[in-house]
Amino acid sequence: MAKKAAKIKAQVKVQIAGGKATPAPPVGTALGPHGINLGQFVSQFNERTRDLNGMVVPAVITIYEDRSFSFELKSPPASVLLKQAAKLAKGAVNPKTEKVGTVSKAQVLEIAKTKMEDLNAIDLEAAGRMIAGTARSMGIEVLD
Repeated sequence: MAKKAAKIKAQVKVQIAGGKATPAPPVGTALGPHGINLGQFVSQFNERTRDLNGMVVPAVITIYEDRSFSFELKSPPASVLLKQAAKLAKGAVNPKTEKVGTVSKAQVLEIAKTKMEDLNAIDLEAAGRMIAGTARSMGIEVLD
């Protein structure tokens, strides 16, 4: 892992399926130009995301000048969690006129709890409103 005294060279943000990262694109194309050991990153990422099997996980990779790296995992995107809760393959093409699924208020609050540390919300109720807004923009109705 990276030393605290090493100077930061770059920060790269990627979204990779949990437990299924490979050195092929998108990981290789995003990290290859920075010269880090792709095999080492892939094995560490897959180890830390093994329990999220296949779910998209955003990661922020900090690359240091000595070619070492550290990475921070974020919670899965709200859209992915909403599609999973509503059992959908994708959102609506035109969400204003087309409704493709429904989620309950309890499911929205559960997703908000999962996303709380990554959201810019003061409390769980505000986070729930953010998630409900994402659901509406995907053509998913929120039922009480």
